[in-house]
Amino acid sequence: MTKYIIFKADKGQLENWEKMLLAHSGACTNILAEHYDGSKKPMPQPGYRLKEFHRVEEYIDPRFPGASTHCRTGDWEVTRVEEYIPDLPISDFESVVICYCQYAPIDSPLRELPRIQVNQELRKAEVVQLS
Repeated sequence: MTKYIIFKADKGQLENWEKMLLAHSGACTNILAEHYDGSKKPMPQPGYRLKEFHRVEEYIDPRFPGASTHCRTGDWEVTRVEEYIPDLPISDFESVVICYCQYAPIDSPLRELPRIQVNQELRKAEVVQLS
């Protein structure tokens, strides 16, 4: 089973509205990010910070032009966590976790992400299947 984790800007953070951008779409919202976690890791706790992903032009791989090249520890910090466990035995999620965050800027350096690796044997198999 998986956890559905929602990171939300806490009440009182409206003065930081320009920083409230949904990670995958860039839309302005109080939902900062959503994660589907199928691991056995514990849910985020107060003090956890979201990661920010960036694309630095000179590091873009032409095979993956939309991929992030760098990341950093983000400016949104979890301040409290609520977990909801569904009553239904056939639920898609083991739990729904809401992490309320406050904007607390930090000086965090960009770190280069590892290059995307493509398995050439798998790639050949995909080409054969498409033919």
